[in-house]
Amino acid sequence: MIALFRYTAAVMLHSQRYIPPLLLFAAVAVVFTGSSESVPVAAIYGPVSGVLFVSSVWLTVTLVNAEDPVRRVIAVVHAGRSRSVLVATMLVALATSMLVSGLILFLPLVMGDHSITLDDILGGVLAQLTCASTGVAIGMPVSRLVIRRTGHSLITALGLISIFSFSQGLPPINRLIRLLANTPEAPSLLPRTAECAAVALSLLVASVCVTAFIADRRD
Repeated sequence: MIALFRYTAAVMLHSQRYIPPLLLFAAVAVVFTGSSESVPVAAIYGPVSGVLFVSSVWLTVTLVNAEDPVRRVIAVVHAGRSRSVLVATMLVALATSMLVSGLILFLPLVMGDHSITLDDILGGVLAQLTCASTGVAIGMPVSRLVIRRTGHSLITALGLISIFSFSQGLPPINRLIRLLANTPEAPSLLPRTAECAAVALSLLVASVCVTAFIADRRD
């Protein structure tokens, strides 16, 4: 798995297609973290996590589609099964999203005089894990492994992003963003944020299984 992870990461870095989604996230994150010092840190993490969700979908689709189909077949043969290659892709997309978003956790300290506690940081990590996991979970089944036509893939991705973002109270994304916006006290926020993270990780596991099943049948 380590070799597959390194190979997938090398494919992503070589393609440089990861740059646009990460630039989108970084630009929006800088704008929101530079907001008024009177704004609670949780309220800053809310929109930043929402943008991370969109960027993670984009990054995952880009990563899956960047690999040449012939090289993917070779990787599957060496790995012994396609699910291992898919898991490596998922781990690279999730790790990249979390690595970049992790740097944003401390921007409120750098760009203002916001007071950040350990509970704020834990809440931010859980929020970003939730949005990154859900983004990767959506990105995998809308990639060309499942949906071959780019137009159909784009429409499906936008539809799913809209449903998860704007359906009132729908876990994990809409519920999480509402919690961050309306619950400024970090200690009371942590348990419910952890619940959203658990839902997101469950979605991610289900997404990998479904994507692997469909991809195997098509191959």
